[in-house]
Amino acid sequence: MDKVYGLTGLIMVALWLLATSATVFALVHAVRQRSDAFTAVDKLTKPLWLGILGVAILLMLVSWPGLGLLAFIAIIATGIYLADVRPKVDEVQRGPRW
Repeated sequence: MDKVYGLTGLIMVALWLLATSATVFALVHAVRQRSDAFTAVDKLTKPLWLGILGVAILLMLVSWPGLGLLAFIAIIATGIYLADVRPKVDEVQRGPRW
């Protein structure tokens, strides 16, 4: 029975590391972007996204080593940034890829 709990614990730690890495990546990406790019694509402002992602990192650190409710809130915020905001901000700064 200890092997099952050990394997589950390792999987949870791996998922936590993956989610925390994604959140750090999103924050670094947001820091490197121009402020006007966020408003140009009708998204929240850069300082607001920096705050959201900063809080998300703190929530991930508080939830160590598991994936509790706070971690899920952080994962959702990170997912919204990476799936919705990041592609549009990149597109407006780099132009179309055609």
